[in-house]
Amino acid sequence: MRRRIPEWFVLLMPAFIVIAAVVLIPLIFSLYSSFTPYKLTRPSTLWTWIGERNYERILTDWKFWAAFGRTILFLTIALNLELIFGLGIALMVNKVTWGQRTLRTVLMFPMMFSPILVGFQFKFIFNDNVGLVNNVLQSLGSDAALPWLVDGKLAMFSILFAEIWMSTSVFAILILAGLFAMPRDPLEAAKVDGCTPWQSFRHITLPFLMPFIYIAMTIRSLDVARAYDIVQIMTGGGPARRTELLWTLMSRTGYVDAKMGLANAMGYVSILLSIAFTIYFFRKLSAARAELGMGA
Repeated sequence: MRRRIPEWFVLLMPAFIVIAAVVLIPLIFSLYSSFTPYKLTRPSTLWTWIGERNYERILTDWKFWAAFGRTILFLTIALNLELIFGLGIALMVNKVTWGQRTLRTVLMFPMMFSPILVGFQFKFIFNDNVGLVNNVLQSLGSDAALPWLVDGKLAMFSILFAEIWMSTSVFAILILAGLFAMPRDPLEAAKVDGCTPWQSFRHITLPFLMPFIYIAMTIRSLDVARAYDIVQIMTGGGPARRTELLWTLMSRTGYVDAKMGLANAMGYVSILLSIAFTIYFFRKLSAARAELGMGA
């Protein structure tokens, strides 16, 4: 007697096929090609096995480690500034008594823009000749136009500005959700006991918000660690690779230099960065929840 296939399996089969075609097969292919000298201009190299040579090459490649360090720096600055601005915005919006729903809606606008669109927008804003920033500075009396996207330090500042503008609302919305969920009794008790607003914030409000902050940190660390669109549009990794992050380096290696095997190996090494930050923030999240008695 033939065994009947479960209905749930039949219903899920299309999803399994799509996931395999879109995610699993490319993932296996990229992992395999990272152990080959695969070049787009020489397809036959896909079948040449070289073992860990690409990974050994990465360990001694100063360009990769420079991009790796730059990515860590970019991620650290962006996350901390987004947290500070997001926390400030959430606290101010929480104090508003009229028009709060409208403010919450407006707060989500930057998140709705495509990173490519944001990149073009700020590329124009920071343009040396016709950019809004230089026009404002010159109208205030500045003589020379600042090379925002040509100077290495100014270019990194410009990219950070665009990234923070686009994503601060992630922190603001999640922290605002924490403020809405926060019970009022501890704050009222602290006020009766004579605590200052700073003491109430430091010892009551902030510990309650920490789980929401770590959730935002986890989400944003994964996004920033693979930042590509804004950097590619605004500077292309220049000038002289001074704004090149991991994913722009991988793109250049894979599609410009045609070294797809090496680029895939870089990708798998960079995944370790995302995993490390995810584990770190999840541990912090569990500790914050345990401190509040919410369980690990």
